[in-house]
Amino acid sequence: MEDKILLVNDLPGYGKVALSAMLPVLTHMGFDAYNLPTAIVSNTLDYGKFDILDTTDHMRKSIGVWNELGFSFDAICTGFILTAEQVKLILDYCSSQMKYGAKLYVDPIMGDEGVLYHGVSKETISYMRSMCAQAEIIVPNLTEAAFLAGMYEDKPDVTLEEAEELAMKLHSEGAKSVVITSILSGGKYYVTCYDDSIGDIYHIPFDHINVRFVGTGDIFSAVVFGRMIRGGELRKTVEYAVRVMRRLIEENEGEADKFKGIPLEKNLDIIDEEWVKSF
Repeated sequence: MEDKILLVNDLPGYGKVALSAMLPVLTHMGFDAYNLPTAIVSNTLDYGKFDILDTTDHMRKSIGVWNELGFSFDAICTGFILTAEQVKLILDYCSSQMKYGAKLYVDPIMGDEGVLYHGVSKETISYMRSMCAQAEIIVPNLTEAAFLAGMYEDKPDVTLEEAEELAMKLHSEGAKSVVITSILSGGKYYVTCYDDSIGDIYHIPFDHINVRFVGTGDIFSAVVFGRMIRGGELRKTVEYAVRVMRRLIEENEGEADKFKGIPLEKNLDIIDEEWVKSF
C-alpha cells in the first residue's frame, strides 16, 4: 500500500521548484502524492518579474471539503507558506490529521543568505515555530534556522559549535530531528543534523559546486522526507540526498537558463543510481 502524502507548497506555472519539484520526486519514489497550493506563481521569482495569486480562500475551502469527504494522509510535508494566516490554517489541519497518525515534515521556507523573503513577518516566523515544534523533521537553511531560533540572524557563516547550538535550540522547542543546510564554517560547507533517533548531533560535509539552480532546496527536502517516511536512518538519508543533489547539478550545469530549475523528469533515474545508494 502506497503512503499518502500531502504536499503544501506554492505552485509555479514556469519553473521546476516547490510543488513542481517535489511532486515528481516523491511520485518517482513510490508515494501517492497530493497537493495543497499555498500560492499560484507565474514563474520562479529569480526572473525579477512575476505574479502571485494568494490561495488562502481556496485552501480553507479545500480543507473543508476534504474533512466532509473523510480524506486523510499518512504524512504532510510543508514548504513555502505565503502568510501568517496560512500558517495557522495549515497548522490546525496538521494537528487534526496527526490525531489519526499522520506525521509532519517541515521545510520552513522563509528566506536565504541572511534575508527573509518579501512578505515574511515576525508573525509568520512565530507561527512557523509552532509548526516546527510538531514536526518529525525540519529542514531549514542557515538563515531560516537563525530566525526560528532567534540567534545569529546577522551572521553569514557560523562555527560548527554555533551550528550545533542552533540545531539544539530548535530541537528543544519541539522539533524531533533537525537538518540545517547551507552551513558555511571555516570556508567549508556542511549539513548539521540533530538526530533524535540516537540523541546525537553531527556534521555532514559536502563540496560546494559554484552553480546556482533554483529549487534545489525543494528537491533536497523531498528526498530527505521521502526516505525518512519510509523509515530511513537520518545520517544515511542526508548523505544520500547530498549525493543526489550533486549528481543533478553536475548533470545539468550546462543548462543555459538556471532560473527554471533542474529539469527533473528526465533526471529522475539519478535517484536510483546504485553508486548513489552505496555509501
